[in-house]
Amino acid sequence: MRWFKVDSLTIILSGLALGVLGAALAFWGNPANSGICISCFMENLAGALHLHDNARMAYVRPELVGFVGGSFMMALAGREFHSRSGNTPLLGFVMGIFLIVGSSVFMGCPIKMMLRLGAGDLTAVAGFAGLAAGVWAGVFFLRAGLDLGGASPSRVPFQGLLLPGLFVIVLAVPFVFPGSLASSVTGPGAQHAPLAVSLGAGALIGVLAQRSRFCVTGSFSNLFLARDLGLMRGLLVLLVSAVGLNLALGMFHLGMLDQPGSNPDHLWNFLSMGMVGLGSVMVGGCPFRQLILSGEGSVDAAVITLGMLTGGGIVHQWGIASTSAGPTPAGKTAVLLGLFFCLAIARFYGSGSKGVRV
Repeated sequence: MRWFKVDSLTIILSGLALGVLGAALAFWGNPANSGICISCFMENLAGALHLHDNARMAYVRPELVGFVGGSFMMALAGREFHSRSGNTPLLGFVMGIFLIVGSSVFMGCPIKMMLRLGAGDLTAVAGFAGLAAGVWAGVFFLRAGLDLGGASPSRVPFQGLLLPGLFVIVLAVPFVFPGSLASSVTGPGAQHAPLAVSLGAGALIGVLAQRSRFCVTGSFSNLFLARDLGLMRGLLVLLVSAVGLNLALGMFHLGMLDQPGSNPDHLWNFLSMGMVGLGSVMVGGCPFRQLILSGEGSVDAAVITLGMLTGGGIVHQWGIASTSAGPTPAGKTAVLLGLFFCLAIARFYGSGSKGVRV
């Protein structure tokens, strides 16, 4: 197995930033065990944009703008910003919805899963196992010939600037037009670190992640595909640093009972994160990675991100999101539909198929 890589330092720094800042943001005001959670942030943003009516989940999370903006600035500095797109945009949009569906049933994206483990939440173990299983299944399909087609330079280079620009506009709207966006006064949406801290932390992470190509599901897929432990080092550093800071701040609570932002249903935690892992492999990265790719000019990742934002509205408007009591019937149904969707894509785009294009 390859353990050292050219960018090993940036991978380690990316994991360290995610672990330390993930725990620190929770200490500074973000929800407990949820200092960084792409699905939670997308649900908050969807609420702020009035895409759902859950008044407890509405806030424009500056971290999202930081992730995309940091990636954008670093891509420009490194001459790696290229507007590019593939030929399956609708497929990516729907997959983005299902990535948030699976995460909302588990109650967290892959990064929050690691941060929950770093805070001692053992209910996340089933999600970790499910994510690994889902990535393994995705790698199996890749080896069997799954191919969604590559990206090529966009005919309209300006497209790559649209999502970074939209995120900046959304962040500015509450200041230019006060009261135009919803903002929670109670619940998770009302729990947040100071704006400048959140934006700065997100930008730093975006810069590092753009250089390192860090991705939670990518860590597993590199291991399964090429026996490459490079990205896995970052994942290990993320976990260890989160444990260390949580212990230092008195936020480490080992166990399964009364863990914030979690549910106790191990089967559906496994299945939901399995679907997230499988879907992430198919679209080339976890929800966090899609934000970083959007900052680099990937139109496909931008479309997936818009799908995730749409999913953030759907999971609350349709009662899909889990609660501390466990997954809802709608959530279970949505996870099964997501798994079916992923398997159908694997079938239609696999080796020997005609590759029905969307």
